[in-house]
Amino acid sequence: MCGIVGIVGKTPVSQYLYDGLTVLQHRGQDAAGIVTIHDNTFRLRKANGLVKDVFHTRHMLRLQGNIGIGHIRYPTAGTSSSSEAQPFYANSPFGISLAHNGNLTNADELKQWLQTEARRHVNTTSDSELLLNILGHELQQTENLALTPDDIFTAIGNVHKRVRGAYATVALIIGHGMVAFRDPNGIRPLVFGKRETEHGVEYMVASESVALDACSFEFVRDIAPGEAIFFSENGQIHSHQCAENPVYNPCIFEFVYFARPDSTIDKMSVYASRVEMGTKLGKKIASEWEDVDIDVVIPIPETSCDIALQIAHELDIPYRQGFVKNRYIGRTFIMPGQAQRKKSVRQKLNAISAEFKGKNVLLVDDSIVRGTTSEQIIEMARASGAKKVYFASAAPEVRFPNVYGIDMPSANELVAHGRELDDICSLIGADKLIYQSIDDLVTAVSLGNPEIKSFDTSVFDGNYVTNDIDQTYLERLDALRNNTSKEKSDKNADSIIDMHNEGAE
Repeated sequence: MCGIVGIVGKTPVSQYLYDGLTVLQHRGQDAAGIVTIHDNTFRLRKANGLVKDVFHTRHMLRLQGNIGIGHIRYPTAGTSSSSEAQPFYANSPFGISLAHNGNLTNADELKQWLQTEARRHVNTTSDSELLLNILGHELQQTENLALTPDDIFTAIGNVHKRVRGAYATVALIIGHGMVAFRDPNGIRPLVFGKRETEHGVEYMVASESVALDACSFEFVRDIAPGEAIFFSENGQIHSHQCAENPVYNPCIFEFVYFARPDSTIDKMSVYASRVEMGTKLGKKIASEWEDVDIDVVIPIPETSCDIALQIAHELDIPYRQGFVKNRYIGRTFIMPGQAQRKKSVRQKLNAISAEFKGKNVLLVDDSIVRGTTSEQIIEMARASGAKKVYFASAAPEVRFPNVYGIDMPSANELVAHGRELDDICSLIGADKLIYQSIDDLVTAVSLGNPEIKSFDTSVFDGNYVTNDIDQTYLERLDALRNNTSKEKSDKNADSIIDMHNEGAE
């Protein structure tokens, strides 16, 4: 999962790009980057690390210009080397820089095509660089020396025809402006906003609406599946539907875990969705666990806090904060390497023993993926004196890997893959376990926007909305994502020369 921002302003934009990336930091902690345009030249800074660590005063001073884009990243496969950090850029045509959130499912095919047909070089293993070069190739097909909005929309329409997968994208074209576009299924979120200044109207695009709020931009709307919006350097805006058969299939896991609660995605409040998840799960617990004696409901902070509070309300049982979170530890879900994730759980959470001692506790989490985190937290609850530990997941069983930009592990690392409820319960060490049903989850999220009839729920049911995922693909993905491969890649990362960053320092 990644986060992207882009601004076309009337005054320097680097500080606002920085601020936007900072509030999107929850979407990726591996690398960050900003590129601006000044005097028809890209000004680039990107490196591994958090936003606050990547950008220092000397970098911000060099990021001049009234137009720019930014990106925060965590790796979905392979290495976390800084050579994979975004934005990427290509010199031809015009000069293009691109940032991308998502994952292309036909990346191997695209790389082969670029090498043999388009004759464009790709310097990394990132599918975002593939997307950059495909866009560059399509823009190069125009006969005009200066691009028109129609030229840009035609190029993006051809990108849609060639590329499969999930992509929310923002790109700069030197001498022209900024373009933002979304895949025809709308899997990854993308919004845009504007603000009136004394110098004129400025525009911003971002992965989540909270980034607009942080930069004092007024939310205008979501960018639709398949749509492209072009913002010229002088502030004109043009939009066009570039896909032949666009349909909303937003990723439901955005609402379960990734997005901030104060964001709105495709007209659906993330906070309201999570409250409704709690209502649905609370009713299910009341119906199916009538004989279960629960003394207290305790969330595993912090995504599940709103969910757990609503469950407690439904069950008429006390809600307590039983864990203290160390806010200086990142999100363990998106940390590279299983060993680092396991170590971080103990560093991240500490139990308040008085809330557990002698009680039957219901622990609530947003989801259970590998199960190792859940197991450790249950052990912490027992060590703090809990008599019994029940566990509730606000999401259904995660049985299948994600192929659209979330680094869910390979299927054989998923605790629910090929296992039934009692087996999972035993593995994580709970006295009793309950999951949200997939129908209740979809209902909870879609209440905010009844116009959306379907979601990408592939991690729960194995139905991939792009209809191009088979067992061969999943086996290849498994080889890329297994922890052994990733840890080897991380050890070798320091030996990779980052040609882009050499000039950015």
